[in-house]
Amino acid sequence: MNRIVEKFTQLRNAGKKGFIVYIGAGDPDLLATLELALAFDKAGVDILELGVPFSDPLADGLVNQLAAQRGLESKTTPPKLLETIVAIRRQSQIPIVLYIYFNLIHKVGMEKFIADGARAGVDGLLVLDLPPEESDNYEALMRKNGLCHIYLVAPTTPEARMELIVKRGSGFIYYISREGVTGMQSKVASNLASQVAKIRAHTKLPIAVGFGISNPEQAKLVAAEADGCVVGSAVVNQIAEHGKSPELVAKVSAFVKSLADAVKKL
Repeated sequence: MNRIVEKFTQLRNAGKKGFIVYIGAGDPDLLATLELALAFDKAGVDILELGVPFSDPLADGLVNQLAAQRGLESKTTPPKLLETIVAIRRQSQIPIVLYIYFNLIHKVGMEKFIADGARAGVDGLLVLDLPPEESDNYEALMRKNGLCHIYLVAPTTPEARMELIVKRGSGFIYYISREGVTGMQSKVASNLASQVAKIRAHTKLPIAVGFGISNPEQAKLVAAEADGCVVGSAVVNQIAEHGKSPELVAKVSAFVKSLADAVKKL
């Protein structure tokens, strides 16, 4: 069974919510990515999203744009990232999703990229700029290789299109709780419960909510409504703050554990 599917099945059976963390791969370097992944697994992270560095990350706010830039500066490429995932797999079975822009897949060739990812130990792809209407071949290749193709639903998505998206997705549905780009917010969107309920009416897939969650209180509020919450920019900001400090992994994983604990207390 795919690790993402297996993880959400375990969580549902235990009556627990999922905690997903996003970081930029190769920020500040790939050794740090490896060490952070292993530390996050121990800290209670259920699924790890790795942003593949790209020169034009249009869905991302400043914090994650700068992480992508640092990843490019550390010479992180998709093949090098897959080598790092192979190294993670020697010590951990944490489910891994690549958060990626389609140009990077197209450059390698879709069939090869997906097959290489599956071999390395990737469990799913979240392709930011590939709409379901143009994904027939992509979805077939993902199914063939046992990977989850994860789609985004936004607050502005019309209900008819939402129904189409969630029927095409696998693994989980990623609900973007706010309009605009990634980034930390001071409060949770007021219409979160009604939006999650609207998505649930069309799918049995787990619903994970992200974009803007930045502290344990917000993580707990989101997890109470959804099947899981995603924290990205707040963790990436910690990585930026501690940079190449010898305490990088300890400091960031302590912050991540505070978020995981808040989600798991539900």
